[in-house]
Amino acid sequence: MAARTSRKTDAAITIVPANEASWDDLKAIFGTRGGASKCQCQRYKLQPREAFASFPAAVRAERLRQQTRCGHRNARATSGLVAYLGGEPAGWCAVEPRTAYAGLLRVYRVPWEGRAEDKTDESVWAVTCVLTRAGYRRRGISRALARAAVEFARGRGARALEAYPMIMQSGQDIPWGELHVGSRSIFADAGFAEVHRPTPRRVVMRIDL
Repeated sequence: MAARTSRKTDAAITIVPANEASWDDLKAIFGTRGGASKCQCQRYKLQPREAFASFPAAVRAERLRQQTRCGHRNARATSGLVAYLGGEPAGWCAVEPRTAYAGLLRVYRVPWEGRAEDKTDESVWAVTCVLTRAGYRRRGISRALARAAVEFARGRGARALEAYPMIMQSGQDIPWGELHVGSRSIFADAGFAEVHRPTPRRVVMRIDL
């Protein structure tokens, strides 16, 4: 995937499928403190009978390593994208077929409230997490990842891509536990359109490919 240059930084943002990144790079993005380090992008991956609290962070991290296949450049599948800024690991985006997120399909109501959708449609992909590493924020990483997710899904045969971002108000403080889904503006910039608003602060956005 070609390098992309943000309007907010003079350094190139390079984005690659996660299997082409090293596990050490992805660990650096998730860090060792805060919500991301605890979640390890497993919130929507757990099966309905799996309690989140039953899996220590180390177990969640191992699951993420297996899902991404980091370091295996020839892997046929991966679970997301890794962004680099000036050669340093800077961001992560979870993007897969929507059916890969068992928790999203069976536990969370936001994508489905008031919608008539076939949850088993494997041709619809989803972005469930957009994460920028501490120290690299406000430099265009999230926007670049949202754009790259579109091309990644299209290149792997998706007919549509969805996201479930927050509506952010100026000056509003939103904890990472909610903001990990991304903001509406980054997906709008990538060509997504709002198709549903299940709650006052959450929207379903979609782009047909």
